[in-house]
Amino acid sequence: MLTIADVVARQNALNSGDVHFMDRPDLKTLGLLQRNTGLKIDSVTGFAHYVAPMNVTIAPFDDPNVRNAVKYCFNREELVKKILFGHGKAGNDDPMAPSIKFASNPKPIHKYDPDKVKFHLKKAGLTSLKIDLSASDAAFPGAVDAAVLMQQSAKKAGIDINVIREPSDGYWSNVWMKKPWCLSYWGGRPTVDWMMTTAYKGGADWNDTFWKNARFDELLSKARAETDEAKRAAMYAEMQQILHDDGGIIVLMFNDFVTAHSKKVAHGKLNSNYDHDGGHIYRRWWFV
Repeated sequence: MLTIADVVARQNALNSGDVHFMDRPDLKTLGLLQRNTGLKIDSVTGFAHYVAPMNVTIAPFDDPNVRNAVKYCFNREELVKKILFGHGKAGNDDPMAPSIKFASNPKPIHKYDPDKVKFHLKKAGLTSLKIDLSASDAAFPGAVDAAVLMQQSAKKAGIDINVIREPSDGYWSNVWMKKPWCLSYWGGRPTVDWMMTTAYKGGADWNDTFWKNARFDELLSKARAETDEAKRAAMYAEMQQILHDDGGIIVLMFNDFVTAHSKKVAHGKLNSNYDHDGGHIYRRWWFV
């Protein structure tokens, strides 16, 4: 396994035959790889998602009305089209992928709605809002472009987003969980308990919104021990609704795992939990 951080160099290495497989190709130029008859493109729907966590302990994100206004201020379908080029689906501020057991997709669906932005800003005692958004392609491929698209949509709805282009070096040390609002990603988890415990339980090390909700934490603990599946499903549904309505997480979109490989190697059905066939590429793939 080689690390080739530059995506153009990575694609050139695959095209030239220097490597047999690459992850995370540039979706904007995926068509160039598809023209190579010696290559195959795989796109697998999994649990991964791109997010914009708001630190709920810092103004103005300490006001749930502001958080809800922001959740309605940009066009997620546009992000899927222009950032993922269709390789994914819009998020709804619930980190559970639709394929995960007990995923509930809370209502209402958070999508671009200037009227609801104004409604929630008014509840917060505001007529407009100016906020900083830190972005770098270290967060996810196309993150800076995504931030600009978010900025453009939000402006029409009365929210002025100042996009701060952060350096990729040190992004996870100096920006993530340090700046009030930034772009990030999650590989996702295959169960509700695992995802919620890792990222949304009060005081969790990777709770990047710093959100705490007593009812949520109570349900998380009770659901873990509940053997009646109907009761457990109801608990998880309530947890997802609480997070959707009150949390500081904005789930922009669920991204597919897109990879490319030489037809000199082959594989069976691909795992959907992470890159590299879920980490099993080394034992499940073969040369033909």
